[in-house]
Amino acid sequence: MTAKTNKGLAVGLAAALLILSVSGAWAQVNPPKAKININSATQAELETLPRIGPKVAQRVIDYRNQNGSFKKVEDIMKVKGIGEKIFAQIKDLITVGPENQVK
Repeated sequence: MTAKTNKGLAVGLAAALLILSVSGAWAQVNPPKAKININSATQAELETLPRIGPKVAQRVIDYRNQNGSFKKVEDIMKVKGIGEKIFAQIKDLITVGPENQVK
């Protein structure tokens, strides 16, 4: 290879790495700015939480409709599909009442 070819490959590789690093940052979901009240959140609001998709969000709503309000944030683990690992990721993002909400 010539020096010109090597320089072109280096520039191309640097550009590819830059694009990959920027696209990874864009792909990350931003956590909600205020805590999500799991007793009143809509399905769309619940889906903003990490690892909570449409099915699990609907299960949260169905659970609270059948059992009443969650008393503490840990109670969300009673919903099928939310175990200790997911709870660990969302516990600081959820609340059961307005007194704990981030302003």
